[in-house]
Amino acid sequence: MILEIVSPEALLFKGEVTSISLPGVVGSFQILNNHAPIVSTLKKGTIKIVADNFSFKKEVVEKFKKINDQNYTLDIDSGTIEMKDNKVIVLAD
Repeated sequence: MILEIVSPEALLFKGEVTSISLPGVVGSFQILNNHAPIVSTLKKGTIKIVADNFSFKKEVVEKFKKINDQNYTLDIDSGTIEMKDNKVIVLAD
């Protein structure tokens, strides 16, 4: 599935991912390939991204924390997520 993470300042990430875990306002949840459509709000917490390959712009790479070659995290204060047609868009603050 395709993941886009957008902040008010910039496009933070766009790429093919295996899974994404998110801090939902009513509890954390995970989205996998071919997940049903969903729209949700996010609370302060950590987004966990799993992918085979990562490519970051040098301007935003410091916002992400590398766990290992296939796992990165991103801390957010709040946000919104939409999953539709195997594309996830996260609007993060």
